[in-house]
Amino acid sequence: MFVACAALAHTFWTGLDGRHAALAFGVLVAVGELSRWTGAAVREAAPLGTAAALSYALLGDGAGGAGQVVAVVAAASLLGCVPHIAQGRSPVRDHLARRVLTVAFAALCFQSLSRQGVFRQWHGPGHVLLVLAVLALTALCDAVLAAALAHARSGWPFGPRLREELRALPGIGSAVGATGAVMALAVTVVGLWALPVFSLPLLLTHLSFQRYAAVRSTYRQTIASLARATEIAGYTPAGHAHRVAALSRAVGRDLGLTWAELTVLEYAALMHDIGQLSLVDPVPAGATAGLPAAEQRRIALLGGAVVRQTGVDAAVAVVVERQADPCPEQPVAARIVRAVNAYEEMARDAGPGGPLRALEELRLGTAGDYAPEVVEALARVLSRDCLATAPAG
Repeated sequence: MFVACAALAHTFWTGLDGRHAALAFGVLVAVGELSRWTGAAVREAAPLGTAAALSYALLGDGAGGAGQVVAVVAAASLLGCVPHIAQGRSPVRDHLARRVLTVAFAALCFQSLSRQGVFRQWHGPGHVLLVLAVLALTALCDAVLAAALAHARSGWPFGPRLREELRALPGIGSAVGATGAVMALAVTVVGLWALPVFSLPLLLTHLSFQRYAAVRSTYRQTIASLARATEIAGYTPAGHAHRVAALSRAVGRDLGLTWAELTVLEYAALMHDIGQLSLVDPVPAGATAGLPAAEQRRIALLGGAVVRQTGVDAAVAVVVERQADPCPEQPVAARIVRAVNAYEEMARDAGPGGPLRALEELRLGTAGDYAPEVVEALARVLSRDCLATAPAG
């Protein structure tokens, strides 16, 4: 927050240039923060605030310098986050740091080009291309910052997190960048009345995205409820499916799976034991990893048939069906579910040293039963979890 404090102090000392523009953009940034999505985790929780901040950074001489841009955006963002902080809805420190640093980068790039007269030499399409180039560099900067903050906070590898951030850019990120550029260009032509006109489509898109996220959340809760059927019927221990799902998703992220692949993996891990409902005699403690291969295969096929009847994505059913196939023939998601399920069953009731013994058994089984890269990713995830939960010495 040193950058924000320095910019605020400098702006307070020198005064505001273009007060009407600063006030209008500040209000829009604050409104965007007030309307930020506080439900399921999303990459861009406040698209309207981000678009307004980028637009102000791309305003050029009308913004009064990069320091003033950072000061106005920082003050407005903090003001808009006050209700969220007061209600303890979600952590905002990383979000504010990203917003300030990203806007500072955009403002410095744009105003450096503006001072050199580049935009006066490039007219029409050339001007637009330069603005898009600045936006592309800003998006890359934001992705690097997001990955670095996530790495520092959770210990996840920087590379997979950066790939995940870059894959998310064509979605809401492109809409935010385009809206910011259009608003900046429109303000220079028709004035500040362009802000509410061009921000309305993005706000409506944001509301639609919130509804979509709510539907996805309900869909996941339905799958989680189906997964609990084996626990209620006494076939598997309580919480087994959720533990396998959480650990499988962590391993998938370590291996660099995309968001869509992680979703399929999580759903398949939640429902990986649902085939046991077709058994007349329950498997002791629901531990299928120690069963003969033919019996594991039969339960997996029964589970896939049940998943298909529920209307869940067919890709989930494929993973459930193939979790008992020979390791070289399995898709990555099935390899992950198989290894994580076996680990959870081995370590569940083995006492304090159980996790280490279970991991060692999995490593011994990498000759044919478990994929070596999955087992090593599981070891890295478990190591990070232990470091994150270890008491301070």
